[in-house]
Amino acid sequence: MRAILSTERAVLRITGEETAKFLQGIVTSSVENLAPGAAVYTALLTPQGKIVVDFIAVAIAADEGGGFLLDAPAALAGELAKKLNFYKLRAKVEIAPRPDLAVAVVFDKEPPAELGLVYLDPRHFGLGWRVVLPAEGAATALEGAGAKIVGPEVWQGRRISLGIPEGGKDFIYGDTFPHEADMDLLGGVDFHKGCFIGQEVVSRVERRDVARRRAVPVAFADSAPEAGAEVKAGERVLGYMGSAAGRLGVAMLRLDRADEAIKAGEKIEAGGVELTLVKPDWANFKFPGEAESAT
Repeated sequence: MRAILSTERAVLRITGEETAKFLQGIVTSSVENLAPGAAVYTALLTPQGKIVVDFIAVAIAADEGGGFLLDAPAALAGELAKKLNFYKLRAKVEIAPRPDLAVAVVFDKEPPAELGLVYLDPRHFGLGWRVVLPAEGAATALEGAGAKIVGPEVWQGRRISLGIPEGGKDFIYGDTFPHEADMDLLGGVDFHKGCFIGQEVVSRVERRDVARRRAVPVAFADSAPEAGAEVKAGERVLGYMGSAAGRLGVAMLRLDRADEAIKAGEKIEAGGVELTLVKPDWANFKFPGEAESAT
């Protein structure tokens, strides 16, 4: 059993008798009927439908205080708390940072429940289990449970091998729609739940199937292109390179332009490195280079 103690995640606790109703009305996923210990991938959007911050919400049992723990990017945890406080108005809800708690990721086998709050990553089973546990002595607790502590590059390698995009690395917060970050395919949007902030725009994209841009996995034979490098086919810009590990990476691409380039036999490159697009197991959209479906 391998474990990573994440320095890139932070925990918020949200409690109060109206917590589920409050979150249900503003985030992209349905949270009101989550069973205690269950987790959901979700996001808070701008009114224009772009991602402010994505995070994992975990329901807490009533006899443990109820509400939710939010497993969020550390760099945006303060902004998330600020936005939640802005939207709560008179709702009976309390939002509190929990710097006393840490987030760990565990691979290979399910960690014991005694470690803390244990839940499967809701985006993809291959991302393993996550554990929220006391920050003080976290490494000792994990090792005591039989885990070998490994570096964050192991987590990044696993994530990238599955083609799962990460905010701040593969898409830009404040400038990306949920479909572009593949949230619609990774359990991050409930299209049947009713209203949430930015819902009208997101629903329109879903109805019209007009996600022109998406984060997609890529492979390359040489050194990884620099993050942020333009991805091109000839002189046409298709998008930009995100994160990479080994000979795999994630790139944000215009699907139509990538499709045209592949079908024309053009090389797709970033920083002089040739890229090959790799369809992940969770992608159900028409992938660049695929033939049109029969009608």
